[in-house]
Amino acid sequence: MQSIDDLDFSKTYTYADYYSWRFEERLELIKGKIFRMSPAPNGNHQVVAGNIFVELHNFLKNKSCRVFIAPFDVRLVRNEKSDKKVKTVVQPDVCVICDPAKMADTRSCLGAPDIVVEVLSPGNNKKEIKIKYDLYEEFGVKEYWVVYPNEQSLIRYILNNEGKFVTEGRALTVGDKIVTPVLPEFELAIDDVFANLLEQQ
Repeated sequence: MQSIDDLDFSKTYTYADYYSWRFEERLELIKGKIFRMSPAPNGNHQVVAGNIFVELHNFLKNKSCRVFIAPFDVRLVRNEKSDKKVKTVVQPDVCVICDPAKMADTRSCLGAPDIVVEVLSPGNNKKEIKIKYDLYEEFGVKEYWVVYPNEQSLIRYILNNEGKFVTEGRALTVGDKIVTPVLPEFELAIDDVFANLLEQQ
């Protein structure tokens, strides 16, 4: 297949199909269905994702957990491991993976990351946000951070003992700090998340 337009969007696909595609356009698979990703992120989206990645990367040097930045495939699975059975593949902006078994084949993450970070862009719509929220909750992501660059705020969803996301009660904003039991002693100032933003034209 040479073009994304050759795909039948009504069909159900697997990771084996997805991995064989060589399109320039980035796609995600959610329960076998193709989702086109939003247009290329704007500069501030990239700045914020990069800031978070750098802070996590520096903290995790010589530790067992690893941090990855998009484009990087995450195969969300329960028991299935065969490429021909995996039907959900997403590309979070940043993710932290602490179980080395989930990186055993080095192509991508097989299973839920411990932390997923999504930085919103003007192209992100409410439907997309809701789909990702439900997906990460269903597959057991321990923490889901949603970052709002325009508001300079971050909402941290934490998976509770019932397998449901709960929040800390309010968005974190400039002056606040992120700490997480997933990474003891890690501390990230919200000011650093939004450092060096480009001026809006």
